[in-house]
Amino acid sequence: MITIGGYLHREELRDLISRAMHGTPAPGDGEALTRLVHFNQLFVYRYLRIFCRRLFGALHGPDLREEEIDNKGRLKAAIVRRPPYRNERIDALISAFEEQPGRYYLETPCRAVLVFGKGDSKERFVGSWRIKRVRRLAEKVARRISDWIYDAIKKRAMDLAAERAARLHVPRESLLSTPEEMLAEFIAAEERFTQDMKNLRIANDPDLLVINDVAGVKVVLEDGEKAALRRALETFENCRVIEEERHQGLYNADNLVVRIEPPKEEIVSRPIPPVVREALVRRGMGVDRQADEFAAFVRSGEREVDLEIICSNYQELLESEIGRCMHEDRIISQRLHQQYRGHLAKNVEYLVRYLFLFPFSDRPDLEELPVRIWDRYLPDYFDSVIARLFHIPPGDY
Repeated sequence: MITIGGYLHREELRDLISRAMHGTPAPGDGEALTRLVHFNQLFVYRYLRIFCRRLFGALHGPDLREEEIDNKGRLKAAIVRRPPYRNERIDALISAFEEQPGRYYLETPCRAVLVFGKGDSKERFVGSWRIKRVRRLAEKVARRISDWIYDAIKKRAMDLAAERAARLHVPRESLLSTPEEMLAEFIAAEERFTQDMKNLRIANDPDLLVINDVAGVKVVLEDGEKAALRRALETFENCRVIEEERHQGLYNADNLVVRIEPPKEEIVSRPIPPVVREALVRRGMGVDRQADEFAAFVRSGEREVDLEIICSNYQELLESEIGRCMHEDRIISQRLHQQYRGHLAKNVEYLVRYLFLFPFSDRPDLEELPVRIWDRYLPDYFDSVIARLFHIPPGDY
C-alpha cells in the first residue's frame, strides 16, 4: 500500500497497512507494529545522527555544537538570533517575529537537533536534522493513500461516463454531462471502490506510494557555496543521490533524496534509551529482551535507507520558518485543501492514525480494528476509540 523509505522492514509495514485497509489484520500484527514503529524510530534517530555529524563536519569542520529541541520555537529563535548578513527583507522578518512571536506557532512539537558552527569566531546556525514525528508520519501516510483512492475513484467515474457515452452512441469526449450526472457517477464509483476494498479486490502497487522524508536534514549554504554539499556527499562511501528537485517560487531550495547504507553494528551497540524501553515494557517486551530484539531487527532489515536533504540559503530558511511560506501555514493549507475529503478519506485518516498510535498503548494485539474504511463514523466515535486505547475515562464534555 505505501512504502516508507527511511524505515527498515518496509515491505512488512506496507503489507500490514494494506491488511488493515482491507479490514483483515493478521494474528501478531500488534506485536509487529510495536517493532516496526518503536525500533524504526530509534534506528532512524541513530543513523541520522551519525550521518549528520559526518555531513556537517565535512561542510564546516569539527568545531560544531548540537542542541536537541522539542518545539519549533527554539528553532525559530536560533535562526533569528545571529543572522549571517542583513538586508531590508531579513530585517523586516526578524522585526515582525520579535514584535509578535506568538503568531509563529512556537509550541509546534518537533523532534530535531540544531547544528551550530563557528563563523568569524562567532557561533552561527548551519543546519538541523529531524525525525518526522509518528503523528505527522501517520498524517502524511493517510493523505497519500487518500490521494491514491481519489485518483482511483475518478478513473472509475470516467469509465462510467464512457459507458454512458457508449449507450448514447457518442464519443466520450463529446458527452455533455450535467453536474448532477457527474456527481452521481462519482458517488457510484466511490461505492464500487469501497465494495472492492471490502471484498479484497483492490490490487496494491508497491512502487506507487513512497515516503522518503521520515529522516530529514536542512543545510544552510549560500548560493555560491551549495556545490560543497554535492562534493561532500560524493566523498561518502555507500551514499548516492537518487532524486533531485529544485523548488522555485514562494520557497526556493534544493531538495535531494539520498540513499545511504547505515553502520548497523555501530547503531545496535548502544543501550536502549529509557523512553523507548518504557514504551516497550508497556507493550509486554521485557527489558532483558529489548537489546537483542532491536539488534536482530536492525541486522535483518534492508541494507539501504533513504533520507531527504533540503539545502537553502539563510534568507530562504527565514522565509520557510517565519516568512511567506512558513512551514506551519503550509501544513494547515494541506489539511484545508486536500483534494478528496469524503468519508473514505476521513476513515483512512482515522485508521492510519490508530495504527501508528497503537504501539504506544498497552493493548496486546489489534484483534478487530475499530475503523473500517467502508463504514461511516462521526469524529466523536474516533475520539472514543482513542480514549479507550489509552484508558481515558469516558465522559460527555
